Amino acid sequence: MRTPFGHTADGFETQFGTNHLGHFVFVNRIAPLIRTGGRLINLSSSGHRFANVNLEDPNFEHTPYDPFAAYGRSKTANILFAVAFDQRHRERGVRAAAVHPGGIHTELARHMDPSHLQAMVDQINKELEAEGKEPFQFKTLPQGAATSVWAGMVTSADEIGGQYCENCHVGNIVADDVALSLDSEGVREYALDLNSAQALWKKSEELVGESF
Repeated sequence: MRTPFGHTADGFETQFGTNHLGHFVFVNRIAPLIRTGGRLINLSSSGHRFANVNLEDPNFEHTPYDPFAAYGRSKTANILFAVAFDQRHRERGVRAAAVHPGGIHTELARHMDPSHLQAMVDQINKELEAEGKEPFQFKTLPQGAATSVWAGMVTSADEIGGQYCENCHVGNIVADDVALSLDSEGVREYALDLNSAQALWKKSEELVGESF
């Protein structure tokens, strides 16, 4: 998350290559091994709301690099990959979904200045206080894992298939002008768009040189 500008060993922008393309290849190579009743759960993030994918310039060759935008693109790609995978495999009884685990204090933020992260939390708490709500608290690791377990094993496959899940429920679509914060809920409509999901699948195949 929010890495300095760089490239993977294969030449892809670091966050897009690591967070999406690597998983795209690995999952599709083992997809025939997933039995009927199996599920693919992609770990996304509310950070998808930072940016939609950019299939014209996925590696920031023509666009000024922004670490949050790059992270957002990769997390949107995680959702769109789940949407497309679910569409392709549901007839054989295999479903897919994406989940947001919530705000968890892990090494994911190692590229962020601690003061910047604290400033974000302070701003969130200021807004929550104005609304008469309790202050933001990071989730524990088990709490952060809960939605993945819920989507993967607890709820029905039909409920989560092709969806974005958070806090152990299917997320609601929120408008693009709704602000993003560490404790906010909702999924951008662009992240669930089937046409975009299919276009990302095709572009991903072109980038990695494999057809699935």
